[in-house]
Amino acid sequence: MAVFLTDEWFEQVEKMGSEAGELNLPPALANMIVNLKVSDTEQDIEANFADGLLHRGLNNSATTTLLLDRTILQSIITDFDTNQIMGAFMSGKIRVEGDMSQLMAVQTARPSAEQKELYTRIKSMTTMA
Repeated sequence: MAVFLTDEWFEQVEKMGSEAGELNLPPALANMIVNLKVSDTEQDIEANFADGLLHRGLNNSATTTLLLDRTILQSIITDFDTNQIMGAFMSGKIRVEGDMSQLMAVQTARPSAEQKELYTRIKSMTTMA
């Protein structure tokens, strides 16, 4: 078990991503690179979503940055409820800087079986402490 968004958690996610091999991502997810600036009570965290995975730090290739808090990101990762995500966006809990078109393309994308399996493994080793 690893606490969500800690260095240990990112290391385990990286390892699991490598072990999973080809995720057969739909094009909208395969081509998506989004930076995340996550506000947290203890310290803000910078991450990015690329290649179907969450990575530590910002990605210079990203044209979009999401500003959100840790609780919202946890909810997105654990539930991936698009209605909840849209509600958080509409209420200002998720703010977008830059190119919003990537996010629009993702609305219709469905994760592959391989990606779902990997996310299930990541969720099972994640604690939200």
